[in-house]
Amino acid sequence: MSHTFHIPVLGLGYSIDTPLKVARYGISSVMSIVDDELIERMRIYHAAECGESFEPIGKKEPDARARRITAYLDLVARQVERQFTELLKLPYEPGNDLCRYFELLPEGARLRQGYELMQEFKDPDQRRYFLELLKSEMTPGAIDVNIMSKVDKMNYAAGGEALGDQFTDALAALRGFAVSRLASSVILSAGMNPRLYSYLESFACFLPDAEGRLPKKVILKVSDFRSAFIQAKFLAKKGIWVSEFRVESGLNCGGHAFATEGFLLGPILEEFKQKRQEMVSELFTGYQAALQEKGITIATAPAQRLSVQGGIGTAGENHFLLQHYQLDATGWGSPFLLVPEVTNVDESTLQQLEHAGEKEFYLSGASPLGILFNNFKNSTAEVQRLKRLENKRPGSPCTKKYLCTNTEFTDQPICTASREYQHLKLQQLDTLELTEPEYEQQYRTITEKICLCEGLCASAYLKYDLLKPRENKAVAICPGPNLAYFSRIYSLEEMVRHIYGELDLLGKINRPHMFIKELNLYIDYLRTDLQAQLKGLTDKKQKQLSKFKTQLQEGISYYRDLFSKQADQTSALIQDWFSELSLSELELSQIEI
Repeated sequence: MSHTFHIPVLGLGYSIDTPLKVARYGISSVMSIVDDELIERMRIYHAAECGESFEPIGKKEPDARARRITAYLDLVARQVERQFTELLKLPYEPGNDLCRYFELLPEGARLRQGYELMQEFKDPDQRRYFLELLKSEMTPGAIDVNIMSKVDKMNYAAGGEALGDQFTDALAALRGFAVSRLASSVILSAGMNPRLYSYLESFACFLPDAEGRLPKKVILKVSDFRSAFIQAKFLAKKGIWVSEFRVESGLNCGGHAFATEGFLLGPILEEFKQKRQEMVSELFTGYQAALQEKGITIATAPAQRLSVQGGIGTAGENHFLLQHYQLDATGWGSPFLLVPEVTNVDESTLQQLEHAGEKEFYLSGASPLGILFNNFKNSTAEVQRLKRLENKRPGSPCTKKYLCTNTEFTDQPICTASREYQHLKLQQLDTLELTEPEYEQQYRTITEKICLCEGLCASAYLKYDLLKPRENKAVAICPGPNLAYFSRIYSLEEMVRHIYGELDLLGKINRPHMFIKELNLYIDYLRTDLQAQLKGLTDKKQKQLSKFKTQLQEGISYYRDLFSKQADQTSALIQDWFSELSLSELELSQIEI
Protein backbone atom coordinates (compact mmCIF):
# COMPACT_ATOMS: atom_id res chain seq x y z
CA MET A 1 0.00 0.00 0.00
CA SER A 2 1.22 3.50 -0.82
CA HIS A 3 -0.65 5.09 2.11
CA THR A 4 0.82 4.70 5.58
CA PHE A 5 -2.45 5.09 7.50
CA HIS A 6 -5.78 3.29 7.64
CA ILE A 7 -9.22 4.25 8.97
CA PRO A 8 -10.17 1.82 11.78
CA VAL A 9 -13.69 0.61 12.46
CA LEU A 10 -15.89 3.41 13.82
CA GLY A 11 -18.87 2.11 15.79
CA LEU A 12 -21.44 0.09 13.86
CA GLY A 13 -22.77 2.57 11.32
CA TYR A 14 -20.14 5.31 11.13
CA SER A 15 -17.78 3.39 8.82
CA ILE A 16 -20.22 0.79 7.49
CA ASP A 17 -19.72 2.02 3.90
CA THR A 18 -16.45 3.96 4.21
CA PRO A 19 -14.71 1.71 1.62
CA LEU A 20 -17.22 2.93 -0.97
CA LYS A 21 -15.95 6.45 -0.29
CA VAL A 22 -12.18 6.02 0.04
CA ALA A 23 -10.99 2.63 -1.29
CA ARG A 24 -10.75 3.88 -4.88
CA TYR A 25 -8.09 6.35 -3.68
CA GLY A 26 -5.94 3.59 -2.21
CA ILE A 27 -7.04 4.26 1.39
CA SER A 28 -7.78 1.21 3.54
CA SER A 29 -10.67 1.17 6.02
CA VAL A 30 -12.60 -1.19 8.26
CA MET A 31 -16.32 -2.01 8.51
CA SER A 32 -18.04 -3.64 11.47
CA ILE A 33 -19.98 -6.82 10.63
CA VAL A 34 -21.69 -7.16 14.01
CA ASP A 35 -25.13 -5.89 12.98
CA ASP A 36 -26.59 -7.84 10.06
CA GLU A 37 -29.83 -5.80 10.17
CA LEU A 38 -27.85 -2.60 9.52
CA ILE A 39 -25.84 -4.44 6.88
CA GLU A 40 -28.95 -5.66 5.08
CA ARG A 41 -30.52 -2.21 5.01
CA MET A 42 -27.27 -0.66 3.74
CA ARG A 43 -27.10 -3.32 1.01
CA ILE A 44 -30.62 -2.50 -0.14
CA TYR A 45 -29.83 1.24 -0.10
CA HIS A 46 -26.55 1.01 -2.02
CA ALA A 47 -27.85 -1.55 -4.49
CA ALA A 48 -30.65 0.86 -5.39
CA GLU A 49 -28.21 3.79 -5.56
CA CYS A 50 -25.94 2.04 -8.05
CA GLY A 51 -28.70 0.33 -10.04
CA GLU A 52 -28.00 -3.24 -8.90
CA SER A 53 -30.87 -5.69 -8.53
CA PHE A 54 -31.21 -7.28 -5.12
CA GLU A 55 -33.20 -9.88 -3.26
CA PRO A 56 -33.82 -9.08 0.42
CA ILE A 57 -32.70 -11.78 2.85
CA GLY A 58 -35.25 -12.13 5.64
CA LYS A 59 -33.86 -12.52 9.15
CA LYS A 60 -35.76 -15.79 9.63
CA GLU A 61 -34.31 -17.43 6.51
CA PRO A 62 -31.72 -20.23 6.94
CA ASP A 63 -28.28 -18.87 7.89
CA ALA A 64 -29.60 -15.36 7.27
CA ARG A 65 -26.91 -13.58 9.29
CA ALA A 66 -23.97 -15.03 7.35
CA ARG A 67 -25.76 -14.68 4.00
CA ARG A 68 -26.64 -11.03 4.64
CA ILE A 69 -23.03 -10.26 5.49
CA THR A 70 -21.72 -12.06 2.42
CA ALA A 71 -24.21 -10.30 0.14
CA TYR A 72 -23.24 -6.85 1.45
CA LEU A 73 -19.50 -7.50 1.34
CA ASP A 74 -19.84 -8.78 -2.22
CA LEU A 75 -21.76 -5.64 -3.20
CA VAL A 76 -19.10 -3.39 -1.66
CA ALA A 77 -16.35 -5.39 -3.40
CA ARG A 78 -18.10 -5.13 -6.78
CA GLN A 79 -18.71 -1.42 -6.43
CA VAL A 80 -15.14 -0.64 -5.38
CA GLU A 81 -13.87 -2.72 -8.31
CA ARG A 82 -16.16 -0.76 -10.64
CA GLN A 83 -15.13 2.61 -9.15
CA PHE A 84 -11.45 1.74 -9.45
CA THR A 85 -11.80 0.47 -13.03
CA GLU A 86 -13.55 3.71 -14.01
CA LEU A 87 -10.87 5.75 -12.25
CA LEU A 88 -8.15 3.96 -14.22
CA LYS A 89 -9.87 4.91 -17.49
CA LEU A 90 -9.61 8.61 -16.73
CA PRO A 91 -7.10 10.80 -18.58
CA TYR A 92 -4.79 13.24 -16.87
CA GLU A 93 -7.07 16.19 -16.15
CA PRO A 94 -6.30 18.22 -13.00
CA GLY A 95 -9.17 17.96 -10.52
CA ASN A 96 -10.50 14.56 -11.57
CA ASP A 97 -10.50 11.39 -9.44
CA LEU A 98 -7.35 10.01 -11.07
CA CYS A 99 -5.35 13.09 -10.09
CA ARG A 100 -6.98 13.02 -6.67
CA TYR A 101 -5.63 9.46 -6.15
CA PHE A 102 -2.04 10.62 -6.68
CA GLU A 103 -2.39 13.92 -4.84
CA LEU A 104 -3.69 12.24 -1.68
CA LEU A 105 -0.54 10.13 -1.44
CA PRO A 106 2.29 11.18 0.89
CA GLU A 107 5.03 13.22 -0.75
CA GLY A 108 7.58 10.44 -0.33
CA ALA A 109 5.42 7.76 -2.00
CA ARG A 110 6.89 6.38 -5.21
CA LEU A 111 3.64 6.86 -7.15
CA ARG A 112 3.28 10.46 -5.95
CA GLN A 113 6.85 11.23 -7.06
CA GLY A 114 6.20 9.56 -10.42
CA TYR A 115 3.02 11.59 -10.85
CA GLU A 116 4.88 14.85 -10.17
CA LEU A 117 7.63 13.81 -12.59
CA MET A 118 5.04 13.05 -15.28
CA GLN A 119 3.64 16.57 -14.99
CA GLU A 120 7.00 17.97 -16.05
CA PHE A 121 6.89 16.20 -19.43
CA LYS A 122 6.14 18.54 -22.35
CA ASP A 123 5.44 15.80 -24.92
CA PRO A 124 1.77 14.63 -24.60
CA ASP A 125 2.61 11.14 -25.90
CA GLN A 126 5.43 10.75 -23.40
CA ARG A 127 3.11 11.94 -20.63
CA ARG A 128 0.39 9.45 -21.63
CA TYR A 129 2.88 6.59 -21.77
CA PHE A 130 4.28 7.41 -18.34
CA LEU A 131 0.76 7.77 -16.91
CA GLU A 132 -0.08 4.23 -18.09
CA LEU A 133 3.00 2.96 -16.27
CA LEU A 134 1.81 4.68 -13.10
CA LYS A 135 -1.68 3.25 -13.50
CA SER A 136 -0.27 -0.28 -13.71
CA GLU A 137 1.04 0.11 -10.15
CA MET A 138 -2.08 1.65 -8.60
CA THR A 139 -4.13 -0.43 -6.15
CA PRO A 140 -7.36 0.25 -4.28
CA GLY A 141 -7.40 0.40 -0.48
CA ALA A 142 -8.21 -2.71 1.52
CA ILE A 143 -11.83 -3.42 2.45
CA ASP A 144 -11.31 -4.96 5.86
CA VAL A 145 -13.94 -6.11 8.37
CA ASN A 146 -14.06 -6.16 12.17
CA ILE A 147 -15.52 -8.78 14.50
CA MET A 148 -15.62 -8.19 18.26
CA SER A 149 -14.67 -11.69 19.38
CA LYS A 150 -16.69 -11.63 22.58
CA VAL A 151 -19.91 -10.44 20.87
CA ASP A 152 -20.87 -14.02 20.20
CA LYS A 153 -24.26 -14.82 21.64
CA MET A 154 -25.95 -18.15 21.04
CA ASN A 155 -28.99 -18.02 18.75
CA TYR A 156 -32.18 -20.00 19.15
CA ALA A 157 -34.85 -21.48 16.90
CA ALA A 158 -38.50 -20.45 17.22
CA GLY A 159 -39.07 -23.39 19.58
CA GLY A 160 -36.35 -22.23 21.96
CA GLU A 161 -33.68 -24.80 21.09
CA ALA A 162 -30.11 -23.57 20.52
CA LEU A 163 -29.07 -23.53 16.86
CA GLY A 164 -25.52 -24.68 17.66
CA ASP A 165 -22.05 -23.18 17.74
CA GLN A 166 -21.77 -22.48 14.01
CA PHE A 167 -24.72 -20.11 14.26
CA THR A 168 -23.47 -17.96 17.13
CA ASP A 169 -23.10 -14.30 16.17
CA ALA A 170 -19.31 -14.18 15.80
CA LEU A 171 -18.99 -17.49 13.94
CA ALA A 172 -21.79 -16.62 11.54
CA ALA A 173 -20.14 -13.23 10.88
CA LEU A 174 -16.81 -14.92 10.19
CA ARG A 175 -18.49 -17.34 7.79
CA GLY A 176 -20.12 -14.41 6.00
CA PHE A 177 -16.71 -12.84 5.43
CA ALA A 178 -14.94 -16.11 4.60
CA VAL A 179 -17.24 -17.01 1.70
CA SER A 180 -17.40 -13.46 0.33
CA ARG A 181 -15.42 -12.34 -2.71
CA LEU A 182 -13.29 -9.94 -0.66
CA ALA A 183 -9.53 -10.51 -0.71
CA SER A 184 -8.85 -8.64 2.52
CA SER A 185 -8.52 -9.10 6.28
CA VAL A 186 -10.72 -9.80 9.26
CA ILE A 187 -9.71 -7.80 12.33
CA LEU A 188 -10.47 -9.70 15.52
CA SER A 189 -10.79 -7.46 18.57
CA ALA A 190 -11.91 -7.50 22.21
CA GLY A 191 -9.83 -10.47 23.32
CA MET A 192 -9.55 -14.15 22.61
CA ASN A 193 -12.52 -16.36 21.77
CA PRO A 194 -11.23 -19.98 21.40
CA ARG A 195 -14.42 -21.11 19.66
CA LEU A 196 -14.13 -18.37 17.05
CA TYR A 197 -10.37 -18.74 16.65
CA SER A 198 -10.70 -22.50 16.14
CA TYR A 199 -13.39 -21.92 13.50
CA LEU A 200 -10.91 -20.04 11.31
CA GLU A 201 -9.18 -23.24 10.23
CA SER A 202 -12.48 -24.49 8.75
CA PHE A 203 -11.93 -22.14 5.81
CA ALA A 204 -9.23 -22.75 3.21
CA CYS A 205 -9.13 -19.02 2.42
CA PHE A 206 -7.15 -18.42 5.64
CA LEU A 207 -4.53 -21.00 4.64
CA PRO A 208 -1.68 -20.34 2.16
CA ASP A 209 -2.21 -21.27 -1.49
CA ALA A 210 0.33 -23.08 -3.70
CA GLU A 211 2.41 -19.88 -3.99
CA GLY A 212 2.32 -19.30 -0.24
CA ARG A 213 -0.13 -16.39 -0.51
CA LEU A 214 -3.00 -15.92 1.92
CA PRO A 215 -6.30 -15.30 0.07
CA LYS A 216 -7.77 -13.80 3.25
CA LYS A 217 -5.79 -12.58 6.24
CA VAL A 218 -6.21 -12.33 10.00
CA ILE A 219 -5.36 -9.17 11.96
CA LEU A 220 -5.44 -8.99 15.76
CA LYS A 221 -6.27 -5.74 17.51
CA VAL A 222 -4.33 -5.89 20.79
CA SER A 223 -3.37 -3.70 23.73
CA ASP A 224 -0.12 -5.35 24.85
CA PHE A 225 2.63 -7.68 23.67
CA ARG A 226 1.93 -10.61 25.99
CA SER A 227 -1.72 -11.05 25.00
CA ALA A 228 -0.81 -10.59 21.33
CA PHE A 229 1.78 -13.37 21.54
CA ILE A 230 -0.57 -15.75 23.38
CA GLN A 231 -3.35 -15.28 20.83
CA ALA A 232 -0.99 -15.56 17.86
CA LYS A 233 0.52 -18.81 19.19
CA PHE A 234 -2.93 -20.31 19.65
CA LEU A 235 -3.74 -19.48 16.03
CA ALA A 236 -0.36 -20.57 14.64
CA LYS A 237 -0.83 -24.05 16.11
CA LYS A 238 -4.01 -24.28 14.08
CA GLY A 239 -2.31 -23.21 10.86
CA ILE A 240 -3.57 -19.60 11.01
CA TRP A 241 -1.05 -16.79 10.55
CA VAL A 242 -1.53 -13.36 12.11
CA SER A 243 -0.69 -10.97 9.28
CA GLU A 244 -0.79 -7.85 11.43
CA PHE A 245 -0.93 -6.73 15.02
CA ARG A 246 -2.87 -3.50 15.47
CA VAL A 247 -1.78 -2.08 18.80
CA GLU A 248 -4.41 0.22 20.25
CA SER A 249 -4.05 2.55 23.21
CA GLY A 250 -5.79 1.10 26.22
CA LEU A 251 -7.66 4.32 27.05
CA ASN A 252 -6.81 7.02 24.47
CA CYS A 253 -9.05 5.52 21.80
CA GLY A 254 -12.62 5.52 20.57
CA GLY A 255 -15.28 2.92 21.30
CA HIS A 256 -14.66 0.27 23.92
CA ALA A 257 -11.54 0.83 26.00
CA PHE A 258 -9.48 -2.11 27.22
CA ALA A 259 -7.28 -0.69 29.96
CA THR A 260 -3.97 -2.45 30.51
CA GLU A 261 -2.49 -3.08 33.97
CA GLY A 262 -0.73 0.26 33.80
CA PHE A 263 1.31 -0.49 30.68
CA LEU A 264 1.57 2.62 28.51
CA LEU A 265 1.60 2.76 24.73
CA GLY A 266 5.24 3.81 24.30
CA PRO A 267 6.71 0.95 26.38
CA ILE A 268 4.30 -1.49 24.72
CA LEU A 269 5.48 -0.46 21.26
CA GLU A 270 9.09 -0.66 22.45
CA GLU A 271 8.52 -4.28 23.51
CA PHE A 272 7.04 -5.12 20.11
CA LYS A 273 10.00 -3.44 18.42
CA GLN A 274 12.57 -5.36 20.48
CA LYS A 275 10.86 -8.76 20.30
CA ARG A 276 9.22 -8.63 16.88
CA GLN A 277 11.65 -10.87 15.00
CA GLU A 278 11.94 -13.32 17.86
CA MET A 279 8.15 -13.61 17.92
CA VAL A 280 7.94 -14.20 14.16
CA SER A 281 10.48 -17.03 14.42
CA GLU A 282 8.67 -18.77 17.27
CA LEU A 283 5.26 -18.35 15.64
CA PHE A 284 6.52 -19.70 12.33
CA THR A 285 7.82 -22.88 13.96
CA GLY A 286 4.34 -23.75 15.26
CA TYR A 287 2.66 -22.50 12.08
CA GLN A 288 4.87 -24.57 9.79
CA ALA A 289 4.26 -27.73 11.82
CA ALA A 290 0.48 -27.18 11.80
CA LEU A 291 0.46 -26.68 8.03
CA GLN A 292 2.47 -29.84 7.47
CA GLU A 293 -0.24 -31.79 9.26
CA LYS A 294 -2.68 -30.32 6.75
CA GLY A 295 -0.45 -31.35 3.83
CA ILE A 296 0.79 -27.82 3.15
CA THR A 297 4.51 -27.03 2.88
CA ILE A 298 5.76 -23.49 3.39
CA ALA A 299 9.42 -22.47 3.50
CA THR A 300 9.31 -18.89 4.74
CA ALA A 301 7.12 -17.01 7.17
CA PRO A 302 4.45 -14.80 5.61
CA ALA A 303 4.79 -11.07 6.19
CA GLN A 304 3.67 -9.77 9.57
CA ARG A 305 2.84 -6.08 9.84
CA LEU A 306 2.72 -3.90 12.94
CA SER A 307 0.56 -0.79 13.28
CA VAL A 308 -0.72 1.47 16.05
CA GLN A 309 -3.88 3.48 16.62
CA GLY A 310 -5.48 5.55 19.34
CA GLY A 311 -4.98 9.24 20.04
CA ILE A 312 -2.60 10.18 17.21
CA GLY A 313 -3.26 13.82 16.40
CA THR A 314 -0.35 15.44 14.58
CA ALA A 315 1.91 14.65 11.65
CA GLY A 316 4.87 14.83 14.02
CA GLU A 317 3.43 12.11 16.25
CA ASN A 318 2.51 10.06 13.19
CA HIS A 319 6.00 10.30 11.68
CA PHE A 320 7.73 9.55 14.99
CA LEU A 321 5.66 6.42 15.57
CA LEU A 322 6.38 5.09 12.09
CA GLN A 323 10.10 5.79 12.25
CA HIS A 324 11.05 5.13 15.87
CA TYR A 325 9.03 1.96 16.36
CA GLN A 326 9.54 0.74 12.78
CA LEU A 327 5.80 0.48 12.18
CA ASP A 328 4.13 -0.32 8.90
CA ALA A 329 1.13 1.96 9.39
CA THR A 330 -0.90 4.07 11.78
CA GLY A 331 -4.64 4.19 12.35
CA TRP A 332 -6.59 7.48 12.39
CA GLY A 333 -10.17 7.01 13.55
CA SER A 334 -12.02 9.67 15.55
CA PRO A 335 -10.81 12.71 13.52
CA PHE A 336 -12.54 11.22 10.47
CA LEU A 337 -15.89 11.58 12.23
CA LEU A 338 -15.55 15.25 11.24
CA VAL A 339 -15.09 14.33 7.56
CA PRO A 340 -18.66 13.87 6.20
CA GLU A 341 -17.53 12.46 2.86
CA VAL A 342 -15.86 9.55 4.72
CA THR A 343 -18.12 8.68 7.68
CA ASN A 344 -21.81 8.70 8.58
CA VAL A 345 -22.44 11.33 11.24
CA ASP A 346 -25.86 12.99 11.15
CA GLU A 347 -25.95 16.76 10.85
CA SER A 348 -27.05 17.47 14.43
CA THR A 349 -24.36 15.26 15.99
CA LEU A 350 -21.78 16.66 13.60
CA GLN A 351 -22.47 20.21 14.83
CA GLN A 352 -22.19 19.05 18.44
CA LEU A 353 -18.82 17.37 17.78
CA GLU A 354 -17.50 20.49 16.07
CA HIS A 355 -17.92 22.60 19.18
CA ALA A 356 -17.22 20.00 21.89
CA GLY A 357 -14.34 20.43 24.31
CA GLU A 358 -12.33 18.00 26.42
CA LYS A 359 -14.99 17.68 29.13
CA GLU A 360 -17.61 16.41 26.67
CA PHE A 361 -15.62 13.24 25.98
CA TYR A 362 -15.40 10.83 28.89
CA LEU A 363 -14.80 7.22 29.89
CA SER A 364 -18.10 5.64 30.91
CA GLY A 365 -19.82 2.48 32.03
CA ALA A 366 -22.45 2.89 29.30
CA SER A 367 -21.70 -0.35 27.44
CA PRO A 368 -23.92 -3.36 28.21
CA LEU A 369 -20.82 -5.53 27.79
CA GLY A 370 -19.43 -4.27 31.10
CA ILE A 371 -16.38 -2.87 29.29
CA LEU A 372 -15.30 0.76 29.63
CA PHE A 373 -16.73 2.84 26.81
CA ASN A 374 -15.62 6.21 25.44
CA ASN A 375 -18.74 8.31 25.44
CA PHE A 376 -19.97 11.75 24.35
CA LYS A 377 -21.98 13.71 26.95
CA ASN A 378 -24.09 15.62 24.43
CA SER A 379 -25.28 12.63 22.40
CA THR A 380 -29.03 12.28 21.92
CA ALA A 381 -28.77 8.73 23.29
CA GLU A 382 -27.46 10.14 26.58
CA VAL A 383 -30.17 12.82 26.60
CA GLN A 384 -32.79 10.13 26.02
CA ARG A 385 -31.38 7.97 28.83
CA LEU A 386 -31.64 10.83 31.31
CA LYS A 387 -35.17 11.65 30.13
CA ARG A 388 -36.24 8.06 30.71
CA LEU A 389 -34.87 8.24 34.24
CA GLU A 390 -36.88 11.41 34.86
CA ASN A 391 -39.98 9.56 33.69
CA LYS A 392 -39.10 6.59 35.91
CA ARG A 393 -38.74 4.34 32.85
CA PRO A 394 -35.05 3.34 32.93
CA GLY A 395 -33.60 1.12 30.25
CA SER A 396 -34.25 0.62 26.55
CA PRO A 397 -36.51 -1.67 24.55
CA CYS A 398 -34.30 -4.55 23.38
CA THR A 399 -35.01 -5.41 19.75
CA LYS A 400 -31.73 -6.54 18.19
CA LYS A 401 -30.30 -8.52 21.14
CA TYR A 402 -26.65 -8.53 19.95
CA LEU A 403 -25.33 -7.68 23.42
CA CYS A 404 -27.43 -10.08 25.49
CA THR A 405 -25.01 -11.61 28.00
CA ASN A 406 -26.70 -11.54 31.42
CA THR A 407 -28.51 -14.56 32.95
CA GLU A 408 -28.86 -13.24 36.49
CA PHE A 409 -32.67 -13.24 36.30
CA THR A 410 -33.48 -15.22 33.16
CA ASP A 411 -32.64 -18.56 31.53
CA GLN A 412 -31.77 -17.00 28.17
CA PRO A 413 -29.34 -14.03 28.26
CA ILE A 414 -30.74 -10.51 28.27
CA CYS A 415 -29.04 -7.13 27.83
CA THR A 416 -28.10 -5.02 30.86
CA ALA A 417 -29.24 -1.90 28.97
CA SER A 418 -32.70 -3.36 28.47
CA ARG A 419 -35.79 -2.17 30.29
CA GLU A 420 -36.44 -5.75 31.41
CA TYR A 421 -33.04 -6.15 33.10
CA GLN A 422 -32.95 -2.72 34.71
CA HIS A 423 -36.47 -3.18 36.12
CA LEU A 424 -35.48 -6.51 37.70
CA LYS A 425 -32.13 -5.22 38.93
CA LEU A 426 -33.63 -2.10 40.53
CA GLN A 427 -36.26 -4.24 42.24
CA GLN A 428 -33.42 -6.29 43.70
CA LEU A 429 -31.59 -3.11 44.70
CA ASP A 430 -34.61 -1.95 46.71
CA THR A 431 -34.33 -5.05 48.91
CA LEU A 432 -30.68 -4.54 49.91
CA GLU A 433 -31.17 -1.93 52.65
CA LEU A 434 -28.21 0.17 51.52
CA THR A 435 -27.23 3.60 52.75
CA GLU A 436 -28.34 6.45 50.51
CA PRO A 437 -24.86 7.04 48.99
CA GLU A 438 -24.41 3.30 48.33
CA TYR A 439 -27.87 3.09 46.78
CA GLU A 440 -27.24 6.11 44.55
CA GLN A 441 -23.90 4.71 43.38
CA GLN A 442 -25.42 1.34 42.45
CA TYR A 443 -28.45 3.02 40.88
CA ARG A 444 -26.16 5.08 38.62
CA THR A 445 -24.15 1.99 37.66
CA ILE A 446 -27.28 0.05 36.68
CA THR A 447 -28.96 2.85 34.75
CA GLU A 448 -25.84 4.19 33.01
CA LYS A 449 -26.11 1.51 30.30
CA ILE A 450 -27.41 2.58 26.89
CA CYS A 451 -28.59 0.62 23.87
CA LEU A 452 -25.58 0.51 21.55
CA CYS A 453 -27.25 -1.79 19.00
CA GLU A 454 -29.64 0.98 17.96
CA GLY A 455 -27.63 4.01 19.06
CA LEU A 456 -24.52 3.21 17.00
CA CYS A 457 -26.64 2.70 13.85
CA ALA A 458 -29.03 5.62 14.19
CA SER A 459 -26.65 8.21 12.73
CA ALA A 460 -26.25 6.26 9.48
CA TYR A 461 -30.03 5.81 9.22
CA LEU A 462 -30.54 9.54 9.78
CA LYS A 463 -27.90 10.51 7.22
CA TYR A 464 -29.42 8.26 4.53
CA ASP A 465 -33.04 8.85 5.58
CA LEU A 466 -33.52 5.16 6.34
CA LEU A 467 -35.29 5.37 9.70
CA LYS A 468 -38.45 3.31 9.88
CA PRO A 469 -41.64 4.67 11.47
CA ARG A 470 -41.38 4.75 15.28
CA GLU A 471 -37.75 3.60 15.13
CA ASN A 472 -35.49 5.10 17.80
CA LYS A 473 -33.50 8.01 16.37
CA ALA A 474 -31.33 8.65 19.46
CA VAL A 475 -27.68 8.64 18.40
CA ALA A 476 -24.89 7.05 20.45
CA ILE A 477 -21.38 8.00 19.40
CA CYS A 478 -18.06 6.96 20.91
CA PRO A 479 -15.15 9.20 19.81
CA GLY A 480 -11.80 9.05 21.50
CA PRO A 481 -10.78 12.06 23.64
CA ASN A 482 -8.44 13.16 20.84
CA LEU A 483 -11.44 14.51 18.90
CA ALA A 484 -11.70 17.43 21.33
CA TYR A 485 -8.76 19.12 19.59
CA PHE A 486 -10.34 19.03 16.09
CA SER A 487 -12.90 21.80 15.87
CA ARG A 488 -14.58 22.00 12.47
CA ILE A 489 -15.75 20.03 9.45
CA TYR A 490 -12.91 18.89 7.18
CA SER A 491 -12.57 17.54 3.66
CA LEU A 492 -10.81 14.27 2.91
CA GLU A 493 -7.94 16.23 1.37
CA GLU A 494 -7.52 18.36 4.48
CA MET A 495 -7.42 15.41 6.87
CA VAL A 496 -5.02 13.38 4.72
CA ARG A 497 -2.71 16.36 4.22
CA HIS A 498 -2.80 16.93 7.99
CA ILE A 499 -1.77 13.30 8.61
CA TYR A 500 1.16 13.64 6.20
CA GLY A 501 2.30 17.05 7.47
CA GLU A 502 1.37 19.07 4.40
CA LEU A 503 -1.26 21.00 6.40
CA ASP A 504 -1.73 21.70 10.12
CA LEU A 505 -5.38 21.56 11.16
CA LEU A 506 -4.66 22.11 14.84
CA GLY A 507 -2.62 25.29 14.55
CA LYS A 508 -1.77 26.63 17.99
CA ILE A 509 -4.31 24.54 19.88
CA ASN A 510 -3.00 23.60 23.32
CA ARG A 511 -2.89 19.84 23.01
CA PRO A 512 -0.76 17.43 25.08
CA HIS A 513 1.50 14.89 23.39
CA MET A 514 -0.46 11.69 22.73
CA PHE A 515 1.76 9.70 25.12
CA ILE A 516 1.20 12.20 27.95
CA LYS A 517 -2.54 12.37 27.24
CA GLU A 518 -2.75 8.60 27.62
CA LEU A 519 -0.63 8.74 30.80
CA ASN A 520 -3.03 11.28 32.32
CA LEU A 521 -6.02 9.14 31.38
CA TYR A 522 -4.40 6.23 33.20
CA ILE A 523 -3.70 8.37 36.27
CA ASP A 524 -7.38 9.37 36.35
CA TYR A 525 -8.34 5.72 35.88
CA LEU A 526 -6.13 4.66 38.82
CA ARG A 527 -7.54 7.40 41.06
CA THR A 528 -11.13 6.42 40.21
CA ASP A 529 -10.43 2.74 40.78
CA LEU A 530 -8.80 3.47 44.14
CA GLN A 531 -11.69 5.67 45.28
CA ALA A 532 -14.15 2.90 44.40
CA GLN A 533 -12.24 0.53 46.70
CA LEU A 534 -11.83 2.78 49.75
CA LYS A 535 -14.38 0.99 51.93
CA GLY A 536 -13.26 -2.53 51.15
CA LEU A 537 -9.69 -2.48 49.87
CA THR A 538 -8.44 -6.06 50.02
CA ASP A 539 -4.76 -7.01 50.13
CA LYS A 540 -5.06 -8.49 46.66
CA LYS A 541 -6.58 -5.32 45.22
CA GLN A 542 -4.03 -3.15 47.01
CA LYS A 543 -1.19 -5.15 45.44
CA GLN A 544 -2.82 -4.83 42.03
CA LEU A 545 -3.19 -1.06 42.39
CA SER A 546 0.39 -0.72 43.64
CA LYS A 547 1.67 -2.67 40.67
CA PHE A 548 -0.45 -0.47 38.38
CA LYS A 549 1.11 2.66 39.86
CA THR A 550 4.61 1.18 39.53
CA GLN A 551 4.00 0.47 35.84
CA LEU A 552 2.96 4.08 35.31
CA GLN A 553 6.09 5.30 37.10
CA GLU A 554 8.22 3.08 34.87
CA GLY A 555 6.37 4.45 31.86
CA ILE A 556 7.21 8.01 32.95
CA SER A 557 10.88 7.06 33.22
CA TYR A 558 10.72 5.55 29.75
CA TYR A 559 9.20 8.72 28.29
CA ARG A 560 11.72 10.98 30.03
CA ASP A 561 14.53 8.94 28.48
CA LEU A 562 12.75 8.89 25.10
CA PHE A 563 12.23 12.67 25.05
CA SER A 564 15.84 13.28 26.10
CA LYS A 565 17.03 11.49 22.96
CA GLN A 566 15.16 13.77 20.58
CA ALA A 567 17.39 15.83 18.34
CA ASP A 568 16.53 19.38 19.33
CA GLN A 569 16.51 19.48 23.12
CA THR A 570 16.19 23.27 23.15
CA SER A 571 12.93 23.38 21.17
CA ALA A 572 9.91 24.80 22.97
CA LEU A 573 7.86 21.73 22.01
CA ILE A 574 10.21 19.25 23.72
CA GLN A 575 10.50 21.52 26.73
CA ASP A 576 6.69 21.48 26.93
CA TRP A 577 6.75 17.67 26.87
CA PHE A 578 9.15 17.57 29.80
CA SER A 579 7.02 20.06 31.73
CA GLU A 580 3.83 18.08 31.09
CA LEU A 581 5.58 14.86 32.08
CA SER A 582 6.78 16.38 35.36
CA LEU A 583 3.25 17.57 36.19
CA SER A 584 1.89 14.07 35.50
CA GLU A 585 4.60 12.53 37.67
CA LEU A 586 3.73 14.89 40.51
CA GLU A 587 0.04 14.05 40.20
CA LEU A 588 0.77 10.32 40.27
CA SER A 589 3.03 10.68 43.32
CA GLN A 590 0.12 12.20 45.26
CA ILE A 591 -1.97 9.03 44.86
CA GLU A 592 -1.33 7.01 47.99
CA ILE A 593 -2.07 3.29 47.91
